[in-house]
Amino acid sequence: MDLLDKQIIRIMQDEFPLVKEPYKEFAKKLNISEQELLNRLRIYKEEGKIRKMGAVLRHVEAGFRANALCAWVVPVDKLDEIAQKLAQCPSISHCYDRNYTMIHAHTRQECEVIAEKLAKENNLQQYTMLYSVKEWKKISMRYFDEAEDE
Repeated sequence: MDLLDKQIIRIMQDEFPLVKEPYKEFAKKLNISEQELLNRLRIYKEEGKIRKMGAVLRHVEAGFRANALCAWVVPVDKLDEIAQKLAQCPSISHCYDRNYTMIHAHTRQECEVIAEKLAKENNLQQYTMLYSVKEWKKISMRYFDEAEDE
């Protein structure tokens, strides 16, 4: 990877600008065209240098005060099918290992109503809910610190 590659990866780890053309804004900071930035990102993806780009929901700031990890007892032969259905629920942000979900709502009672509805829709008899009591700082690994450029 050359210096520009490292700069691109570094800038893509920053807060994503909430503007109409965020890639154009990043490209301007890098002194390259938007097309060059997009081409390089596509190549990184094709070469397996990056796997994905995603958003992190700061659920408390978004107004969701009740969050529950819900562990479902799912028949083994139905894992994939039910996981797909659970993952489609707008209140679920994560669907782990196909039988754990993270439910976000405004209240615990609302979380329970969502879980009851999902259980009924998917013919699930057993589940348990573990509520968040503290929000931990969410950070991702950062690559290519500026000091490495020197």
